[in-house]
Amino acid sequence: MKLKDEEIVKLLSAPQTVEKGLRAMMDTYQSRLYWHIRRLIVDHDLAQDVLQDTFIKAYQNIHQFKSDSKLYTWLYRIATNESLQQLNKMNRMKKTDEDAEYHMQNLVADNAGKDAEEIQILLQKAIQILPEKQKLVFNMRYYDDLPYEEISKILDMSVGTLKTNYHYAKDKVEQYIKDNYSEEF
Repeated sequence: MKLKDEEIVKLLSAPQTVEKGLRAMMDTYQSRLYWHIRRLIVDHDLAQDVLQDTFIKAYQNIHQFKSDSKLYTWLYRIATNESLQQLNKMNRMKKTDEDAEYHMQNLVADNAGKDAEEIQILLQKAIQILPEKQKLVFNMRYYDDLPYEEISKILDMSVGTLKTNYHYAKDKVEQYIKDNYSEEF
């Protein structure tokens, strides 16, 4: 049985129930956070590491959680920040942005299952070439189906800015797929 956010926070706040609270938080949000991170990071092992870092950071900072937002909104924000730090670290290791983009697109193909549909691989490649903000907004809206108001809290951006970023991202993804579908497959 999954606990409500208030119950999880209460368990995490008391030393004698912190372990139960951690397990409840992980049981409740692990899958959703993993897939959010995985769509940004692409690599399974790195996504697992970032997920672990997310839960550690949440545990260490639970006293800073304000109940004016949902727990998952707070966790998504931590996961997003941890993912961006990992992406920045990966990009610094690459010589140029073009090398990083090429690396991320190859990572998509390498991490796709053998039965992955070709169009899904192409979609992931298209997402990897988006600018960082557009990629974040697109993933949260398209895959996580989060309302703009929640994304606004997670990314600390206005709803208008988010809608603009999503619109541009969607157009770029559509154009990339149109330009590359017949070429690659």
